This record gives sequence, C-alpha cells and structure tokens, in this order.
Amino acid sequence: MTALDTFQGRPCLWLPVLLLLGSGHIPGVTSETHYQPGDRVMLYVNKVGPYHNPQETYHYYQLPVCCPEKIRHKSLSLGEVLDGDRMAESMYQIRFRENVEKRTLCQMQLTFAQVERLRQAIEELYYFEFVVDDLPIRGFVGYMEESGFLPHSHKIGLWTHLDFHLEFHGDRIVFANVSVRDVKPHSLDVVRPEEPLDLTHTYSVHWSETSAERRGDRRHGDDGGFFPRTLEIHWLSIINSMVLVFLLVGFVAVILMRVLRNDLARYNLDEEPNSGSSTDDFDQGDNGWKIIHTDVFRFPPCRGLLCAVLGVGTQFLALGTGIIIMALLGMFNVHRHGAINSAAILLYALTCCIAGYVSSHFYRQIGGERWVWNIILTTSLFSVPFFLTWSVVNSVHWANGSTQTLPATTILLLLTVWLLVGFPLTVIGGIFGKNNATPFDAPCRTKNIAREIPPQPWYKSTVIHMTIGGFLPFSAISVELYYIFATVWGREQYTLYGILFFVFAILLSVGACISIALTYFQLSGEDYRWWWRSVLSVGSTGLFIFFYSVFYYARRSNMSGAVQTVEFFGYSFLTAYVFFLMLGTISFFSSLKFIRYIYVNLKMD
Repeated sequence: MTALDTFQGRPCLWLPVLLLLGSGHIPGVTSETHYQPGDRVMLYVNKVGPYHNPQETYHYYQLPVCCPEKIRHKSLSLGEVLDGDRMAESMYQIRFRENVEKRTLCQMQLTFAQVERLRQAIEELYYFEFVVDDLPIRGFVGYMEESGFLPHSHKIGLWTHLDFHLEFHGDRIVFANVSVRDVKPHSLDVVRPEEPLDLTHTYSVHWSETSAERRGDRRHGDDGGFFPRTLEIHWLSIINSMVLVFLLVGFVAVILMRVLRNDLARYNLDEEPNSGSSTDDFDQGDNGWKIIHTDVFRFPPCRGLLCAVLGVGTQFLALGTGIIIMALLGMFNVHRHGAINSAAILLYALTCCIAGYVSSHFYRQIGGERWVWNIILTTSLFSVPFFLTWSVVNSVHWANGSTQTLPATTILLLLTVWLLVGFPLTVIGGIFGKNNATPFDAPCRTKNIAREIPPQPWYKSTVIHMTIGGFLPFSAISVELYYIFATVWGREQYTLYGILFFVFAILLSVGACISIALTYFQLSGEDYRWWWRSVLSVGSTGLFIFFYSVFYYARRSNMSGAVQTVEFFGYSFLTAYVFFLMLGTISFFSSLKFIRYIYVNLKMD
C-alpha cells in the first residue's frame, strides 16, 4: 500500500497535510535554488501599497508600469495568499553572475490620468515589493520633497532606473536588494493634460560574492534595511513586568493564605461546640463565605453558553501555546509571515476537538441535557463572529481592489477545512467529553431554595471587579503588547519568542491569582454568584486590549484610510474577543479549584 492509497477516501487526513505544505516553510526543507553561471534568475513583481498601511496592498501591475503583454502568475502557498502576495513574472532579464549596466526595460507613453495615478501613489508613500529566489526586495515607487513654508516647494519624481544588488555564495543567492542611489528621479511636476509623458525605464544588475553561507548570516537582514530592523530585547521593560508580577502574585498569595488560614481556624473552632445543633442554627450566628456553603455550588444560568466559553477558551489556550512553541523551535521564517498564518489555521482546525471535549464534558457534569445544542453553540462561538468580521473586512478590500482580498478558491479551501476537519473534530470531542463525564461531586450539598443575597457595597460590584481584574493582567503585558502591535500592524520584525512565552505565562499566572482574590472577596460578602463573575472579571482584559488598540491607532501609528482602518479595528476586536475567552477560562477554572479547596477543608455536618 502506497502513501497515496492511505489518504484516499480520508479527506480529514490529507487536509492538514495540505495546509502544512501550504504553510510556506517546512523544517529541514530549504527553498533556495541552485544556479549555474548564465542561468536565468526570475524576478517576480508582487505588490505595492502605502508604507504606513501594512495591510493595504495592491497588485504591482495596477500601477502604470512596464508590464508584459501576458501576465503569468506564480503559484502561491496558502500562507502567501493570506499575506496578500500576488506574484507575477516581470520583464527584468537577470542571469546568474552576469552584470548588467543600464539596460532598457521598456518605453512608455503615459496619459495625464496615468501620471496623476503615479503622483497620488508617490504622495501616499507607495512602496513596491519584488521577490528574487524567495528573497523580498523593496523600494519606494517615487521621490517626494516638501520643504519651506514661504516659499513652499512640493516636488514629486518617479524612479525610472533601479539598481539590483545580488550576492551569491557558490551556486546560491544569499542576498538581494534594490537601490536608487546616484539616480535622478524623473520629475512629474510639469505635465500638461494634453501632452503624453514619455518615459524610459532602465535597470542595472550587479553581482558580488560573499562569504556568508546562509541568508540569515548577513548583519543587515533580508530587506537591506528598508523596514526597521528586528526588535532587540528590552530588558528594562521585562524586569519591570517581572517585579510587578512577582509583587502582585506574592501579595495575593500571602494575604489570601493568611486570611484563609484564620477563617478556616475560626470556622472549624466554632463548629465543634455546636456539633449537636442543626446547620440552620449555625447559619444564624455566622457570616462570611461559610454561610453560603449550601448555595456556592448552585449551577448558574445559561450553563450551555458558559460551557461553550470554557471550551473555546481552552482551545485558544492550546492554540496560542502551540504557536509560541513552534516559533521557539524555529519553524517560522521571520521575514515572511505566511507560515504563521497557515500554522494558526492548521492548529485551530486540529484543536477543535479540545473545545468540543471540554465544553461537553463540563456541560454534562453540571446537569446539561441538550448536548447537541451545546456542541453547535461551541463550534459557533468563535467561527460566527470571525466570519462576520472577515466578511466586512474582505468586502472593503474587494471594493478597493486590494490584494488582501481572498480568492474564491482560498475561501473554498478554508471552508472545506472547517467543514471536514474543524466541525467533525468538535463533534467527536463532544461525544468523548459527554461519555467520559463524571458527576460534579460538589463538597457541599445545595439547597432547593436559594439564599437571599444581602446588598453589596459598590466596590464589590461586577463593574469594579471587571476593572480590577482586567487592568492588572493588562498592566503585566502592556509593554510587550506594544512590540506585538508594532509587528502585526507595523514594519517591525519580532523574534523574541522566548520572551513572548515568558510574558504569556506571566499573563496566565496574574489572571489566575487575581481571579482567586476577587472570588474570595465576593464570597466573603455572601454573594454566591461567582460562576459568570469569575469569567467576566479577568476576561475583561480583552476590553483593555481593545482600548489599547484604539490608543495605538490614534497615537502610535500613521495608519489611515478606510481599508486599513476597517481591517485594524475588525481584527483588533477579534483579538480582544480571543483574550476574553482565554483569560475568562483561566479565571473560571482557577476560581473553581480555589472554591473546592476551601470548602473541602471546612468542617460541616
């Protein structure tokens, strides 16, 4: 039996493999091409777009530039398509180790409308991206100079000559860059509407040998410094976060354990002389968290939704941990983010079984009977908001002709992955979770009639708990959050995956500690409605992250325009929603573990 025979008839098996092959990077497999002197080196044109709007990109041939009669596109991986790449063959004739001096690429006559299109692109700081042997090379479309107030000067020029610098080691290309140094731009300032503009595009190619054997050995990076260099470790910020977290966790742990020890000693000591009396008599003379022991494990309303939140939150915890571990193992190419996109899709599809299992398992434990509805709610809790957000963002890209618009074939592929992998795994996980569910086994019996909750002071309200529970975890990651935003929505390159893993662990630890403290204070006020409160208190960190995204857009970035704005706030909303699910799950299970601990150690009749 061949490997192909093994996958025939089993689409759920070959689809993850297909996604892995489309991720743009497989460990141990290099995409470098070996050349002989004189072999043609294909240069692909890719995309153009405003420098300050990373997600607003358009096809290079949408500009009035030298274009072949028949455009031939390169087949792309899934990750490259998701990253907005649309590579096509160019007219540049480049041969391995053969220098070229000012060769004519094409001659053009531009209409006034085409010149205005170029002027607008240059004023918006359009940059272009070419690809040579999987090495991206970037440069600006034109030149703009604006100086003085009185008199004011505004000059716009188009780069009609490009110098390509390529370095090789043996028979491999290890570096590629484009330059316009010592090149005079062609002025677009004096153009008459009735006269066409004659342009001659030229280019030069210079080869040089280097001792660097691998592409990552060069100090100036793959793009020659066009984008900012890779972020350096910010030790001061990391130390600041560590001190804050250790003080916070230590404070919560010491204070809480000390208070708990006193409470347990007092409650258990008071119980011994009254062992012969009834529980009701004891309740009348007691107060605090012990008095609600017959209500603290009363199941909450909307238990199906709660279990779905816990299931999807657990799934994203596994997904985030998996992505960071894969990055630590060096499975992603730093300068091309397509691999991370494909890996995230693959892991999301495979971890759907975790969401189904956790949700169905806990739903059956707390007495849920409509487990089919619970599975549907679980699989829809993230996919439906994601689909609605993506539909709006993709429609805006499509209306503006952006390359970020997903082709129909890619949409069908992603839908097929969800239908044949994600949804079935959710159902399978739900079946296993339902069948393996054990009784909830609460340490205390629950009365049929709920106890009346006394009026609570303002500082124990849900809003205050959400403010405290959301702000403290956010403060622990606020510094690192800037660098992540600068990578996703800017031009930085993030490689500090070890630091990211450490900050992620800090975030979960702080969330768990804050949740336990807030739950204790809530129970001390004889309020037993902790189920949803524990989810909302620390899950509100997602709100702070969304507020930070608004601040980042307004104060820390130069993004503008409808395309970039819709994409930024749409996916920032989804990011905040994912953090709500993750941290709400951590908060709930931490509170549940804590409540079980304190009531198991309490002596009661």
